[in-house]
Amino acid sequence: MEVYQQPIGEHIRALRKSLLYCLGTVVSIFLIIITFYSDILMQFLAEPIKARGIQFIYLGLAEAMTAQLKVSFIVAFILASPVIFWQLWNFVKPALYENERKAVILFTFISIALFITGVCFGYTIVFLSAITFFVYMGENLATPMLSISEYVGFLFGFILPFGLVFEIPVVTFVLCKMGIVNVESLVRIRKYVVLFIFIVAAFLTPPDALSQVLMAFPMLALYEAGILVVRFACK
Repeated sequence: MEVYQQPIGEHIRALRKSLLYCLGTVVSIFLIIITFYSDILMQFLAEPIKARGIQFIYLGLAEAMTAQLKVSFIVAFILASPVIFWQLWNFVKPALYENERKAVILFTFISIALFITGVCFGYTIVFLSAITFFVYMGENLATPMLSISEYVGFLFGFILPFGLVFEIPVVTFVLCKMGIVNVESLVRIRKYVVLFIFIVAAFLTPPDALSQVLMAFPMLALYEAGILVVRFACK
């Protein structure tokens, strides 16, 4: 199958058109959410806190509005991601052979599935457990009240990194196919990876030891899963 080659000017125009389309989609969804659904969305996200008897406060005049804008933008970007992926696919598809297209489609679906799984795991298992633990440890010392912007940052600081962390098996598979790593090298550097994982977890999570551990252990498990993927898929 022939790969259609376009002049560089057409590539630039196509890229510009795709970027504008993606930007327009994100902005449109953002405006719809912030106008009609931001209150409902904030109430949904605040439910785990309210169910544990924590009162929301805001410390600055614009803090509540800023939190709504932040949440609305993140959700808008997530909802627009299928359009973004589609535009990206239409841009790169002409440069790929048929077998490469099939591989990219499979790779994309697996990556998206792992990201969604990571976000769900981060929210339902780790985030809710962390909230329960922190409330239990602090409720006898003081009345729990939480800044709304702090909560939003804490929430997305948990769930989004977990989505990225669940891509570890995919990354190791790609590195193996590129000839950069193999099973022996992954096993050999395991002790260094453990140290690196705890350092990364410290940067990706809110600044407390529990959050770091709650992210580090899934990362270690996913690294081991990546070794298994390489062992069976990269022979």
